[in-house]
Amino acid sequence: MLNRIKIDPNICEGKPTIRNIRITVDFVLKLLGDGYTADEIVKIYPELEKEDIYQAAKYGAWLASEKTIAIP
Repeated sequence: MLNRIKIDPNICEGKPTIRNIRITVDFVLKLLGDGYTADEIVKIYPELEKEDIYQAAKYGAWLASEKTIAIP
C-alpha cells in the first residue's frame, strides 16, 4: 500500500509528494538514483522517514511498470 504518497493539485503543482510535506517523489527518486541511501536521505531531510523512501521507490516502480515512455 502506498498510503504515504499524496497527490494534491494545490501542493507542488499536483506532483506526487511524501505525506504532503512538499518533498516530491521525483526528488527522492533522483536522490536514490544519485546513490544516496535511505539512511543518508533521512539524515539530510529529517522530516522524512525510511518508509517514505521505500514507498517513493515502490511508486516509481509501479509507474515504470504501467507506462511506456520512449527515450530519445
